[in-house]
Amino acid sequence: MGKIAIVTDSAANLPEELIKEYGITVVPIYLHWNGEDYRDGVDITPSELYKRLREGKTLPKTSAPSVGDFLHTYLRLAEEADVILSIHLSPSLSAVYETARTAAEMVDTAEIYVVNSQTAAAAQGFVVLEAARAAQRGASVEEIMQRIEYVRSRVQLFAALSTLKYLYFGGRIGLAATLLGSALQLTPILYLRDGVADVWSKPRTWKKAFRELLRIAEQKIDGKRAHVMVMHADVPGDAVRLYNEMKERFDCAEIYITEFTPVMGAHTGPGLLGFVFWCED
Repeated sequence: MGKIAIVTDSAANLPEELIKEYGITVVPIYLHWNGEDYRDGVDITPSELYKRLREGKTLPKTSAPSVGDFLHTYLRLAEEADVILSIHLSPSLSAVYETARTAAEMVDTAEIYVVNSQTAAAAQGFVVLEAARAAQRGASVEEIMQRIEYVRSRVQLFAALSTLKYLYFGGRIGLAATLLGSALQLTPILYLRDGVADVWSKPRTWKKAFRELLRIAEQKIDGKRAHVMVMHADVPGDAVRLYNEMKERFDCAEIYITEFTPVMGAHTGPGLLGFVFWCED
């Protein structure tokens, strides 16, 4: 078995140290704002994004990497790898997956598998991470695919949002939910279902939302050994608090903090706190 390369897109929100440790290639999604194009996490930082969101009247748009971006990545990796596993954001959320498939069909110097993570953010990140770990152990393509399915079927994402405005304008959640959150000043907790954000519960304050996240974790983890990633958009202090609480309360095989990339933050705005986890059988 030759070398297997692992590729993903920047929506995976993996901590930089894990990307480097496991040799994961990340293709950046694009942010378009006032006539300028920015590569996610390359040309603009999260702090720059939130500063501009607070100051500006226009909202950014996002788009998938181009076919050329993926083609360039695949051809470069094919110089050393025999197989490329390209694992991406749910196609219900973005054109990234389909664009990667189009590029993969143009490459004949390596065997390329384009995989739908069926999720997003750090949940996607965990699917990618476990694939990269399996590849590093010398697993076959079939074994890596089995590992992907194992994690993909178990990983769950929950997040509290201080506003639904950005999700609404980005087309990620219905107008009714947006108006409900605004009218009652709720701090909704969302979860991902089939790659689409939906409302799990509706705490009235940020403090109650924090407690609700821990309650959900208690209920869902239920004493099992868990792999956990705390994620946030411009609330690092709360992320550290949640990290410490979860590390103390649960049997964590691993636990990390990750910050939303600018593209993900553009859809949620500042003020997101959540966690992703999957449990071993």
